[in-house]
Amino acid sequence: MTQRLEHCDILIIGAGPAGSVAAGILRKQGRQVLVLEKEQFPRFSIGESLLPQSMAYLDEAGMLQAVVEAGFQYKNGAAFVRGERYTEFDFRDKHSQGWGTTYQVQRARFDQVLAREAERMGAELRFRHEVLAVDVSGERPQVTARSAGGEEYRIDAGFLLDASGFARILPRLLDLEAPSTFPARGAIFTHIEDRIPPAGLDGVRFDRNKIRITTHPDHVDVWYWLIPFADGRCSIGVVAKQEFLAQYQGSDTERLQALVFEDPASRELLKNAQWDTPARQIVGYSSNVKSLAGKGYALLGNAGEFLDPVFSSGVTIAFKSASLACACLAREHAGETVDWQQDFAQPLKKGVDTFRAFVESWYAGGFQQIIFFENAQPDIRRRICAILAGYAWDDSNAYVRETKRRLATLEELCA
Repeated sequence: MTQRLEHCDILIIGAGPAGSVAAGILRKQGRQVLVLEKEQFPRFSIGESLLPQSMAYLDEAGMLQAVVEAGFQYKNGAAFVRGERYTEFDFRDKHSQGWGTTYQVQRARFDQVLAREAERMGAELRFRHEVLAVDVSGERPQVTARSAGGEEYRIDAGFLLDASGFARILPRLLDLEAPSTFPARGAIFTHIEDRIPPAGLDGVRFDRNKIRITTHPDHVDVWYWLIPFADGRCSIGVVAKQEFLAQYQGSDTERLQALVFEDPASRELLKNAQWDTPARQIVGYSSNVKSLAGKGYALLGNAGEFLDPVFSSGVTIAFKSASLACACLAREHAGETVDWQQDFAQPLKKGVDTFRAFVESWYAGGFQQIIFFENAQPDIRRRICAILAGYAWDDSNAYVRETKRRLATLEELCA
């Protein structure tokens, strides 16, 4: 039976943050956009703590007002804890220009807000439509998809953006996957009713306007996140190498509780919590690809590369990739020649590599010595704060221009 053939200008795979923001930017350019999303929204996802840099891309996509009015938890920084040590970074006190505040969001609702905005702006979204095959050998990309009702059809697209996240549609179908340089780590996580008083508890500092990142008291490379939401709930999770997590027995919820309660401050903070949602686990999430763009396509966000959740960089990288790709598409549409490696992949990887250096230093313990150093110079601290706030592409910051060398020097000074 002959499959139905459709034509579209820009086809986006995935309606998550990267896909929806790309759709919004492209609609502002006047492009025709079709988005295929395998799931039905709302759906659960992690990556709930945004970085302030993200706000600029939401504004660029015309979606900022909808996010502001959605009533998510205000966020102005990050708190780091290890044993008796505690330090805060206020993202408003940073080196880079731009937003210093953002939100902590339940991704099910946040992603739905963005998807609805993309539809409002004129993009066509098809939920429960799955991409089965992709052919980029011809003049234009050809995609085979299946609808929610089981009908298979083909799409002839002018350009293809893969925003499929961890599903990594194009890397799988086009053999683009490459080994990650990070060790195989896993995460166990859930949402709970935290029942933490607004002022925290006696002897335990707590700020609901900040993500709380706690290092395990005995293991420098094991850490917890606690992301408060606006409704008295929070996201709680632990990250460690897979062999470490495998030592803990029971259900995922029991394993997560056991790990979290090994930290005295976390145990005290969450002593009244209601663990009412079964925990989940993901393993081996770090990923890489041979190329971020090719003939007729580009990879956005986690579809291209995912580092690690420790600095909440995932959504910011997704938004940045969408912004860069849409700028390239606008230039091509205007008749200019675009070098996707030079104009998209290299600029994107510049910031990703900055985050990567900080992630590697975190797990080695060096960056933890830096952030807990008691006599830090205010200017250096503001430059580090800017990167933690997502400004990993700001060349006016020496810790972006010379990330590895500057970090290595700081590690030596703070050791």
